[in-house]
Amino acid sequence: MFGNRVLKGVFLVGLGATSYGMLATFVKLAYKENYTTAEVTTSQFVLGIFGILLINAFQKTKKGNAVVKASGKNIFHLMLAGTSLGMTSVFYYLAVKYIPVSIGIVLLMQTVWMGVLLEWMLDKKAPSLQKIISVIIVLIGTALATNLIKSDIQLDWRGIMWGLLAASSFTTTMFTANRIAVGISSAQRSLYMLLGGAIIVFGFSVATQTTPFNFGIFLKWGIVLALFGTIIPPMLMNAGFPHTGIGLGSIVSSLELPVSVMMAFIILDETVVFTQWIGIILIILAIVIMNVNYRKK
Repeated sequence: MFGNRVLKGVFLVGLGATSYGMLATFVKLAYKENYTTAEVTTSQFVLGIFGILLINAFQKTKKGNAVVKASGKNIFHLMLAGTSLGMTSVFYYLAVKYIPVSIGIVLLMQTVWMGVLLEWMLDKKAPSLQKIISVIIVLIGTALATNLIKSDIQLDWRGIMWGLLAASSFTTTMFTANRIAVGISSAQRSLYMLLGGAIIVFGFSVATQTTPFNFGIFLKWGIVLALFGTIIPPMLMNAGFPHTGIGLGSIVSSLELPVSVMMAFIILDETVVFTQWIGIILIILAIVIMNVNYRKK
């Protein structure tokens, strides 16, 4: 019975990570049709909020016979945490505008060492040898996966900057998402975090959209982006993580990296050389090492 629960959790988290991995390729395809970053992010968040509202109508968390609802304090904290979610989308989509998707996802995965650094700063406790080794492997893997070992490599500095900013904000999202208002339903938590993220996205859109907004994005790419970016992954991962635990769940969620690179390789025809695949494997290995518990219980 326990094995079936874990297997179910692995399947759900894996599907969620796979959905996230497809996202950047869809964004790149929208860019090829001359949609702007503002149009892409706005359509994703607006339709995502409508989708989560619909799910909220059916999903409830009960305590006894009473439905558990978010308090005003819960809502404020979740919306505040959600602002980092909005920044992650904006920064990441700006990154893949200037650099290949296969490089952008590698930069986003720098959350591995950024998370260790943030944990060190907040908990005032030096990271374990296991985590230090993982960070070193991630850095080596990143050098290979971004093809930095080639002397003639030409990467737009704007893409690298936005990619690292996306990783920073995503690190904040991961730290706050699992610590705030955990007693209410995942649909409620997703909704209020999306509303917080929407404030950032709408502000970005108003500030940067210099041409008339193309509402065609809502029917063309908005539905796809909302499904694969803001509805399916968080619902599947919230359902799967309780069965897998954080360690195994984190390992399975690293599927996002190879899926994203494979999508870019097959659909966008991006060049991915052998050394880049080695780097990707090293980053996944680092995530495994960081989350495996070697102590015997």
